Amino acid sequence: MKYEIEHTNTFHYETVVDQSMNEIRLKPRTDECQRLLHYRSDITPASLTKEYIDLWGNSVESFFIADFHQSLEVKTTSTVSIQKSPFIERIDYSPEMQTIFHSDLFKRHYLASLNQTAYTFVEQHQVDRILQEIGDTENPVRFSLDLMKYVHNMFEYNGEATDVNTKASESIEGKKGVCQDYAHVMIGVLRAKGIPARYISGYLYVGENSALVGDSATHAWVEVMVPGIGWVGLDPTNNVEALENHIRVGAGRDYADVSPLQGVYRGGKHTLDVKVSVKLIDQ
Repeated sequence: MKYEIEHTNTFHYETVVDQSMNEIRLKPRTDECQRLLHYRSDITPASLTKEYIDLWGNSVESFFIADFHQSLEVKTTSTVSIQKSPFIERIDYSPEMQTIFHSDLFKRHYLASLNQTAYTFVEQHQVDRILQEIGDTENPVRFSLDLMKYVHNMFEYNGEATDVNTKASESIEGKKGVCQDYAHVMIGVLRAKGIPARYISGYLYVGENSALVGDSATHAWVEVMVPGIGWVGLDPTNNVEALENHIRVGAGRDYADVSPLQGVYRGGKHTLDVKVSVKLIDQ
């Protein structure tokens, strides 16, 4: 599957801004299943960018605008090829995998994906309630799949119920939210169970007659570390394994690590307009 993605962020400022410093995380990854064929970022007002790789392996472009401006547009264009087949349902949780999962070395290696953050923290009584409803199986693969289904069924997809600052412990009570909330809740419960999990940002291709939800802007889902296998993507918003429709951009502990655009500026308040287009160009 080959896709072309156009992503435009346009900031409109209340007053003239005399300088701003920004970072963008919008460049899709290349790995064993996904290949970045083309990427371009266009910034208005024009600015030179400097690219580096952050602690989590994400590509980051930083730029500084010293000129007076009352709007900022960041447009990225990417072409990505993905070849991925479903396999998590076929994984047999072997005694060898169980030994790895319970080892101190495994826990130390994935400590960053086991520790809760402000976004993913869930209260113990919230975890206990979920465990009572779905069962407390010792198989982390089966538990992850059961949890994904539970979170999917528990939530009502509602873009007005939460905002970018909503925490898992809050959205889990309201039972409404968007993909970011689904992912934070699922990650919080997985980590409470001692299962390494990380937050993934990217894009979702939704074709004709598809039941998938989450293509209006950037999408978010979860990756679970399966001992002896590696990171496996699970999308609680849609209750599916993340496959060829899921285009990976960033990975981190939570949304804060992969926010598409972060920055500081000197000026008044602003509004943000986001447009995302994902087109299938070959399959």
